[in-house]
Amino acid sequence: MHEELFSLGLLIAGAKLAEGITRRLRLSSILAYTLTGLLLGPVSGIIDHTEDLRLLLGIGIFLLFFLIGLDEIDLASFFAAIRGRYFAASSLSVLTSLLFALVVTSGTPFDFGLGLEFREALALAGILSLSSLGLVAKVLSDEGRMRDPVGIEIFITVLIAELLALLLVGIAIGEDTNRLSWVGVIVVLGKIAGFTVVSWLASSRAIPPLIVLLQRFLQVPQLSFGLVLAGLFIIVAAAEVMGIHGSLGALLFGTAMSRLPYQVRRELVPGMRSVADGLFVPLFFASAGLQLSLSFLDLPTLTIAAVVVIPLLGKFIGALIGTYAAGLDRPVTLAAGLMAKGVAEIALLLVLLESGAIARDIFSLLVVVMFAYIVFAPPLISLVVNRTKPSDQGTVPDSVPPSLIRFALDDITVDNILDRTRTHPHPELSVRAFADRCVVPGQNDYVIASAGKFVGIVSLSMLRYLPRTEWARTRLDSVVRRAALRAAPQELVEDVLHRMQEHSLTAIPVIEPEDGQFLGSVTSQEILELITAEARGES
Repeated sequence: MHEELFSLGLLIAGAKLAEGITRRLRLSSILAYTLTGLLLGPVSGIIDHTEDLRLLLGIGIFLLFFLIGLDEIDLASFFAAIRGRYFAASSLSVLTSLLFALVVTSGTPFDFGLGLEFREALALAGILSLSSLGLVAKVLSDEGRMRDPVGIEIFITVLIAELLALLLVGIAIGEDTNRLSWVGVIVVLGKIAGFTVVSWLASSRAIPPLIVLLQRFLQVPQLSFGLVLAGLFIIVAAAEVMGIHGSLGALLFGTAMSRLPYQVRRELVPGMRSVADGLFVPLFFASAGLQLSLSFLDLPTLTIAAVVVIPLLGKFIGALIGTYAAGLDRPVTLAAGLMAKGVAEIALLLVLLESGAIARDIFSLLVVVMFAYIVFAPPLISLVVNRTKPSDQGTVPDSVPPSLIRFALDDITVDNILDRTRTHPHPELSVRAFADRCVVPGQNDYVIASAGKFVGIVSLSMLRYLPRTEWARTRLDSVVRRAALRAAPQELVEDVLHRMQEHSLTAIPVIEPEDGQFLGSVTSQEILELITAEARGES
């Protein structure tokens, strides 16, 4: 036991220390983790990849995919973006990229010596067709282009492409597809759909109120973290019993949990992130480094060239075909965004290696290829995006995915968007005068103020109980709701919007917490328009 603990300590310490070096070089931390495993394993021989590491390795895979689902993908975003040209462009891009990759992995019509069964070939082709939404979002955020039309287009396209490719890989590596057939695929899709519905209902209807209820009676610190982590392991086990791979189960569970209420996320995410970033993710990728081998250099030159070049061409050509066929502008820009690859690919390659689907030399070659994507794709995306002229940006998409808000509103506070000169309806105003002068389309709630002091909120939904014949004689202060949610100027806009959506509010007063001074109000429509307004150059 002491040898295993010593190995774990070396891997984690080395990985985190190496991360500090790569951050200074503006390189991905994944490189630091994997290179640590490579140096401590195959290069120096200090650590061996033993069976005792497999359990922690498995936990790392499931936690990683849970966080990908939690942070990058939510079904509301997918369905918001599924309509129209962007779905067509992404689908054609993934399909074309998959066909190119299958030429390499399946040995049809040319045999490049991988020797894979069709199920393994399909899974590997799906991995080679993946794009990374997290990496794209980080690049766009760093460049300040998240709210540009071109940034929104890239985000939507990559969002759809990533989820489609992940579902494809999940189907291919599931136990029910050992004998792949149309019936088997339909059965797996049905299981995935059912699993997603159950996970969604559990996360939105059952888990949050249960956590709140238990927290109220038990007063246990980090209760939500413990319950969600336990739920993750149970969901993964249930997914594998159903014939769905555990990593896909973790991804779908995280996707469902991405719509958790603000209070639950505030308690859950920091603890989950600390455990993942401090232990499991570094250990997971360090373990991948332990299994790297230079044996891929012994592969035939034709095999190496085919694995490197053909999927790369497939992704680029697929993006061009999808963009042109869907009638979108800037095909090269969108193609550059789809070239992004991140951590999910290496994680899935490790799954294939652990299951015996691919050999160690192929695994090592593909991990090196993924490193190249991780290193070179971000500057490529930055270069192409920054060369896009403002006049070439076109129009903002009609439907903005909800998950874009989490990235685009990063670090923006309420004070940044607060209009302190806005006038608010007076409580002595009649309901009739209020309806004639103040009501605007799409807004249900209105902040009422008097002499610079917050009075309450009037909701149009409540006025339906007041006969219209009484509107002229009824003042607002008789229908105002005085107990209401409040926002502080230092709060993040994302958190305020989440809280408003949770309580079905379209307006919220902004109060200085120190002295209770009323500063103004913000509306959900203003927050949502913040993205598209900056994109059109209106702010």
